[in-house]
Amino acid sequence: MSKERPTVYPYIPNSVSTVKNRMLKEVGAESVDDFFEDIPEKLRLKKKMNLPKPLMDECSLRRHVEGILSKNKTCQEYLNFLGAGCWQHYVPAVCDEVNQRGEFLTAYAGEPYDDHGRFQALFEYASMMGELLDMDVVNVPTYDWLQAAATSICMASRMTGRREALVSGTISADKLSKIRDYCKPYVEVKLLDYDTETGQLDLNSLEINVSSKTAAVYFENPSYLGFIEIDGDEISKIVHDHGAICIVGVDPISLGILTPPVQYGADIVCGDLQPLGMHMQFGGGHAGFIATRDEEKYVMEYPSRLFGITPTMVEGEYGFGDVAYERTSFALREKGKEFVGTAAALWGITAGVYLALMGPQGMQDIGKGIMQRSRYAMTQISKIDGIRCPVFKSTHFKEFVVNFDGTGKTVSEINKALLRHKIFGGKDLLKEFPKLGNSALYCVTEIHTKADIDRLVYTLKEVV
Repeated sequence: MSKERPTVYPYIPNSVSTVKNRMLKEVGAESVDDFFEDIPEKLRLKKKMNLPKPLMDECSLRRHVEGILSKNKTCQEYLNFLGAGCWQHYVPAVCDEVNQRGEFLTAYAGEPYDDHGRFQALFEYASMMGELLDMDVVNVPTYDWLQAAATSICMASRMTGRREALVSGTISADKLSKIRDYCKPYVEVKLLDYDTETGQLDLNSLEINVSSKTAAVYFENPSYLGFIEIDGDEISKIVHDHGAICIVGVDPISLGILTPPVQYGADIVCGDLQPLGMHMQFGGGHAGFIATRDEEKYVMEYPSRLFGITPTMVEGEYGFGDVAYERTSFALREKGKEFVGTAAALWGITAGVYLALMGPQGMQDIGKGIMQRSRYAMTQISKIDGIRCPVFKSTHFKEFVVNFDGTGKTVSEINKALLRHKIFGGKDLLKEFPKLGNSALYCVTEIHTKADIDRLVYTLKEVV
């Protein structure tokens, strides 16, 4: 009687039974189940999983995976007018070329003496972002804008010793949720009212709510709903009169044409690098930035890494490395002000490539192009019967709210109809902002041509 041949899985290490038994013997275990004794019996799967037979060669495995992938639909042939925090911008080929280089893509840790390339690349990124923001200090990126905004509020709380933050009421529901989660239990987050006609932050609401308990006031410019806040100077004055810190969230691709927040009183500026050379990628990649003046009280509250430049012992040579490393959780561990683990440093390098490629004139040109396109889209959409566009009587950048109350159709119905014409319509705002009625947030960027916008307008007329 022949023995049953043991199954060997070529892509699972140590799957040969003799090797597995030797390993169990070495660690003093009778079976693999011994490693899971901390898991309650009722949670363990006792039967064999319903899995297909293993693929024993690479060719078969590749063919199998490609067969699965072939079932996917791509979005290449669709027109996209979705934004709301992750936007479709053009990504220059050089951005992908550089961020896929092995020394950047695989680099995780390292020290100044053996990692000059990555450290210098991040220093150059921070320098260009500092110039764009008119700020002195820019961090190695956090995970996303959500974390950057929450961390900025925590920094303000530690600096002021206060535990309250006021946030503009036009913030996205996702961002508000994450800020509240991140800041618990140290900071209480309260919403401020906004003007229902213009969308602008309600200054009366700010004056009523700001107090000696307020650590920071946070608003975004451009806002989540696309309009530009015009009262930045007045907002920051009210904030500073109460000893609080003014934090502004900003879309960096707008700064070629819009005034940097520091020039109307912002103390901390944060945002997301996604517009600067990053594909949408199923909702990412994202990378949050934080920027401040070069003052010790701000620098020492950054939880993330900061890179600087210094001359070495060799004349004319420079090195790049951490600034005030002792303030981070890498040095302080459990005593750190905030824990910092794996960050989105690769996206910082990518943004640096994008900014170097664009230059000041390029950033100005792309900002103008986006505003012109979005203005044209708003003008044309507003001509459709039953549609109100834009909802807010303000200047907009890239995004704007469209109301469909007069059409007798919901945003969901309209978006489904647009999909049949291979168009992604705007984000449905009914759950986030019920007061706006049957409205959607539309996004227009430099990738949209006049023909693309005209196609959207023609199709909207047809479906409503």
